Amino acid sequence: MRIARFSADDGVAFGVVDGEPGEELVTRIAGHPFGEIQLTGEPRPLADVRLVAPVLPSKVVAVGRNYADHAAELGNEVPAEPLIFLKPSTSIIGPHETIAYPEELSKRVDYEGELAVVIGRLCRQVPEERAMEVIYGYTIANDVTARDLQKSDPQWTRGKGFDTFCPMGPWITTDLDVSDLAISTTLGGEVKQSARTSQFIFGIPHLIAYISQVMTLLPGDVILTGTPAGVGPMSVGDQVSVTIEGIGTLTNRVVARD
Repeated sequence: MRIARFSADDGVAFGVVDGEPGEELVTRIAGHPFGEIQLTGEPRPLADVRLVAPVLPSKVVAVGRNYADHAAELGNEVPAEPLIFLKPSTSIIGPHETIAYPEELSKRVDYEGELAVVIGRLCRQVPEERAMEVIYGYTIANDVTARDLQKSDPQWTRGKGFDTFCPMGPWITTDLDVSDLAISTTLGGEVKQSARTSQFIFGIPHLIAYISQVMTLLPGDVILTGTPAGVGPMSVGDQVSVTIEGIGTLTNRVVARD
């Protein structure tokens, strides 16, 4: 099942997306999707609404250096345990919204395509063997990073936390086996990243168990699982797309920050 969040003339709502690419229909659901789903209203063409970020979490917990090749390309060792950091909820934007390049503060802003895990229920101290029970579904994210600021600062909040630095979408896909999915990022149509989720250093159950030992996870919270090798800079005017097998494609354009 695909759960989208969309904006139309009658407001913002969640909906169930059905249909083949280019012919999708979305049907509004009553309330939020973290419970029994009740369809309301008639299906409408997805092209007639505007997709927004599929969820507005209380927090985004991101994982650094979870692909060995990515750690190596930046001259870092593979971590002995998950390296986690937070991105603010104000960094989230949806598909086809614009990434604002803060040119006055950063001279290098990178794309980082990632699989994102959406938590489905309140949980803490989750045993690894039960971690999959707390997952609602999966979406796509771009962990946009001001690389020069990340390198200069003792921690990563500034380099990772600008407004618009966490595009997500196009929707949440449930009931998906993510153990070995293809993930790729293109910049201006040129493939820059290409990997598989089977290359994770730390698998999703381990990440959930590790993170939930530190903080309570709430319905709608998002875990970014790390980016593969091939990260690189974006420029104003660029279009960046992240595609994950079984989910879809997230596309955003880079603009100068006002």
